[in-house]
Amino acid sequence: MEAGLPGVQQRFIEGMGEISRFWGFSPVMGHMYGLLYLNAEPMAADAIAEALMISKGNVSMNLRSLDRWGMIRKTRKKGDRKEYYEAEPNFVKIFVNILSERRNREFDKSLSTVNECLEQVKGIAKGKETAFVRERLLHMERFFKMLDGSVITLLKLVGKGA
Repeated sequence: MEAGLPGVQQRFIEGMGEISRFWGFSPVMGHMYGLLYLNAEPMAADAIAEALMISKGNVSMNLRSLDRWGMIRKTRKKGDRKEYYEAEPNFVKIFVNILSERRNREFDKSLSTVNECLEQVKGIAKGKETAFVRERLLHMERFFKMLDGSVITLLKLVGKGA
């Protein structure tokens, strides 16, 4: 690893790649966010590709994802037709965007799956195993509803609505 400031920057970029997995994103998205976050000036896609030694297509695809999640902002420079990108520095805003998107996409789908399973269990012959599965599904449904209510409350508190 490089010494001095370049070493620190490289380690941070790698760390963002590692933490991005926790959030369900690709390491490349994390690397790109880390690079943009530590760069004082907005960067063009080709400069990002060169800095991270990845293809322009990979950069383009990940920039779209970062933009969709509210993790970057597009900017322009006067007299230049290229789009430039900078990291969104407000982590609360990023967290709320991710939470809101995830709630809308994955969470509702998971709750729907539990509800479908509960409906299907109603049609299965009563027995000890069926009762056990039904009770577990009900427990999961209560947890999801409680979690969903908590997320909705948090989103309302920060002004994102639900």
